[in-house]
Amino acid sequence: MSIVGFLHTSPVHVATFDGLVGELAPGSGVEHLVDETLLDRARDHGVSAVKPELREALADLADRSVDLIVCTCSTIGGLAEALASESVVGIPVVRVDRPMAELAVEAGPRIAVVAALESTIGPTTELIRDVAGDRGVEPDIDVFVVDGAWSRFESGDIEGYHALVAERLSAYATTSDVIVLAQASMAGAVDLVGDIGVPVLASPRVAVERLLAG
Repeated sequence: MSIVGFLHTSPVHVATFDGLVGELAPGSGVEHLVDETLLDRARDHGVSAVKPELREALADLADRSVDLIVCTCSTIGGLAEALASESVVGIPVVRVDRPMAELAVEAGPRIAVVAALESTIGPTTELIRDVAGDRGVEPDIDVFVVDGAWSRFESGDIEGYHALVAERLSAYATTSDVIVLAQASMAGAVDLVGDIGVPVLASPRVAVERLLAG
């Protein structure tokens, strides 16, 4: 039985990923580590500032005999992968939005990246361009920040957070082949938006489907 370790910067993700693994990869074990200070410090001081703490968190998960680590924070996910490539951890580490970026590039060249937190924009768009470049594709990326959404998340109004994100998505669909939700916490908006004519991708389900379910 494979065991996957999830590194989160918010406790709300624990139930989400437990549910997805149970649904899509029921034979897999799960370990979670939540450290909210990683995102707070990355936002205040830059992503590189959390390198020592992130290295420690990844090592903690690796010590739990996991076979794979998924970093569910888009802001620090690139650094997590880089630490793994430096052989700091010794097992594969994947940022949660990488499978989503791959699917987005497959969907078409016009990609809308929707974020609730500005710190995720750079890492997400850079990832999409890297994935596209590996495939010889040059995407046309539009970026949108949903004003007021993150304050709802931080206040604990998760339903209101998802509703506000979903409310804005139809406007972004008119000029896009696919919409990418830049943060794992935005996934609940997918069920609220309905059919807007283009796929709306959220990283949690796509990650579990592609990394664990088969």
